[in-house]
Amino acid sequence: MNTLKLQFTQLHIPQKHPSNLTLIHHFPSILHLGSSTFSTTTKTRTRTITCGLRKIGPKKPLWRSSFLSTEAIQAVHSLKLAKSPDKLQHVIDTRLTRLLKADLLDTLTELQRQNHLDLALQVFDFVKKEYKPDLPLYYDMILLLGKNKLIHKAEELFDELKQEGLQPDVRAYTELIGAYFQVDMVEKAVETYNEMKASGCIPDKLTLMIMVRNLERAGKEELAASVKRDFEEYVDEPEKFLEEVEKKYGRDLSIV
Repeated sequence: MNTLKLQFTQLHIPQKHPSNLTLIHHFPSILHLGSSTFSTTTKTRTRTITCGLRKIGPKKPLWRSSFLSTEAIQAVHSLKLAKSPDKLQHVIDTRLTRLLKADLLDTLTELQRQNHLDLALQVFDFVKKEYKPDLPLYYDMILLLGKNKLIHKAEELFDELKQEGLQPDVRAYTELIGAYFQVDMVEKAVETYNEMKASGCIPDKLTLMIMVRNLERAGKEELAASVKRDFEEYVDEPEKFLEEVEKKYGRDLSIV
């Protein structure tokens, strides 16, 4: 990181020359001119201050902030207090419409974190009307629906993102796979996994871990074995990855 160094001169004036102190107070420029009047009584010390220059790099997305703004907090609070459809619509019309995009997305994320599903869906629909939706907008919503076992709604959102002209990526497929496992729809999870590979998406470690863990938990050893064979193709160090999975979940996941 580049640094900028500034040097300042600090004066040390002996206390036995009070007259000099008075003169310095009124005529400080004399000291900078190297006046001989103070050459035998004045000492200088040089201090170096290093100023770090901020690294220039890609900006993080505004909606990935680690804290909520006051506006987002107030919006979440108002939405939770709205106990009727009319009051909820009033909050949407009066508060959400005034939020910056970053605060609006933070509001949605916080409602998802608190598992306020109905409110999250309302804000989700509002965001889609206000801004062109992108893939990250769908990720957490599909995840939340899966946790609440609303698989049909999760499927609808997955189909919807394709209708919006978005191409599902690994994360989108993985969230839908996880949603299927939440409701014990093992065959649909495997079908979606195969569809993901056929589409050209390369399964990442998270996807593979979810597949093997849940298939073995469901007693589908043969299906789990077929996924483990994929480790050789999709993971750079398959044996090391297997050790990590085994350490985390306490299972013998050796490649078959």
